[in-house]
Amino acid sequence: MTDKEFERIVRYTQSHYGIDLSRKKVIVSGRLDNYLAMHGYPSYDAYMNSVESDKTGAEAQNLVNILTTNHTYFMRETDHFDFLQKVVLPELREKNSRTHDMRIWCAACSSGEEPYTLAMILKDFLGLDYPNWDTTILATDISRRVLENAIKGVYLKEQIESLPQRWQHANFTKLDEGSYQVKKEIRDNVIFRQFNLMSPLPFKKKLDVVFLRNVMIYFNEETKRDLINRIYEFMEPGGYLFIGATENIDRSATDFCYVRPSVFMKGRQTAGNGAM
Repeated sequence: MTDKEFERIVRYTQSHYGIDLSRKKVIVSGRLDNYLAMHGYPSYDAYMNSVESDKTGAEAQNLVNILTTNHTYFMRETDHFDFLQKVVLPELREKNSRTHDMRIWCAACSSGEEPYTLAMILKDFLGLDYPNWDTTILATDISRRVLENAIKGVYLKEQIESLPQRWQHANFTKLDEGSYQVKKEIRDNVIFRQFNLMSPLPFKKKLDVVFLRNVMIYFNEETKRDLINRIYEFMEPGGYLFIGATENIDRSATDFCYVRPSVFMKGRQTAGNGAM
C-alpha cells in the first residue's frame, strides 16, 4: 500500500463515515490485504475505484465491515448498568409516570449484546409493570453484517455466562448444547436499524438515554464534538449520555454536564447518587 493509496482510503472513510484512520496504516493494510487478494483487485486504487463507483453500496459496506472492530459482550462496563438501574431508571419512572414511555437509543449496537442487556434490565426493573410501559430500544450500527446477527439474537453458551443465572433462564431459549437465543419478548423490544452516525439524526421525539459507547475511538476531535452536540439537541432535559470508559469528550465544547466518569447529563449539574 502506497502512501497515496492509504491517504485515499483515509479521506473516503473520514468524509463518508467520520472514521479517522490517519494513524492506522498498518491496521488498514493488514485487514484489507487478504480481501483484495481473494477478490482479484490488483491494487488499492483499483479497489477504491470499485468502492466509489458501486452504486449499490455493497463494496463500501464491505470496507466498513472490514475496517471496524465489532467486539462487544453482555454486561460490558458493568458500572454503567449499575448506575442505570440505581439512578437513571428510578428518575425516568417518576419523571415519565404519565406517559409510561422511556426513549433509549443504543447508537453503536454491534452484534446486539448491549441493547439486549438494556432490554433485560428494563424488564427486571419494571417487573409486573413492564407491559404497561413503552420501553422499545432503538439499536443502530453502520454494519449490516453485525445487525443481521443481532436481529437473530443467537449467542454461544460462553457468551451469555456473564449474565445472572436467573436472566439466562428467563430471557434465553436453549437451541442446542452450545447456543441460546434471546426470547421473542426481549427481541421484540429492540428495533435494529442500519445508521451512519454522520447522517442527520432521525428522531421525532427527544431521547431519555443514549448509549454511545466505544465508537468515538474511530473519530477525530472535530467529528466527536459535532456528534455529541447533535445528540445533545435531541435529548430531553435531564437525559443521560453514556460513552465508553476509555473515551472522553471535550467538556469545554459541549453543554452536557459531567455526572461521573463516562456519564453525562443534559441540563443539570448534579444527578442521583453518583453525581460529582
